[in-house]
Amino acid sequence: MEIWINPACSKCRSALTLLDAEGADYTVRRYLEDVPSEEEIRAVLGRLGLEPWDITRTGEAVAKELGLKEWARDAGSRDRWIAALAAHPRLIQRPIITADDGTAVVARTDEAVRDALSR
Repeated sequence: MEIWINPACSKCRSALTLLDAEGADYTVRRYLEDVPSEEEIRAVLGRLGLEPWDITRTGEAVAKELGLKEWARDAGSRDRWIAALAAHPRLIQRPIITADDGTAVVARTDEAVRDALSR
């Protein structure tokens, strides 16, 4: 399993603490430094069963600069959203855990982390 984190994020640190407490075997990806490509974002979205706007941090300054709240949320706009996430990884919700069964979860709660561990 892999976990996408921002080390400055308390939810990410919490998720790592829980993974360690459970003895999980995982790889850390600091996604602000090791930025996911558009294709990787598409793959994670498929694993999550979500759309790009579902994992976008619209409260970030860059989201306001881009006017994301005004962007359409439809199939025709999907590529635009994905390109924005790849260009501005700070917009990606965190942490994201890719589970061993091919699924993924946005692991902002202990329950979500445990859900990923059970897969």
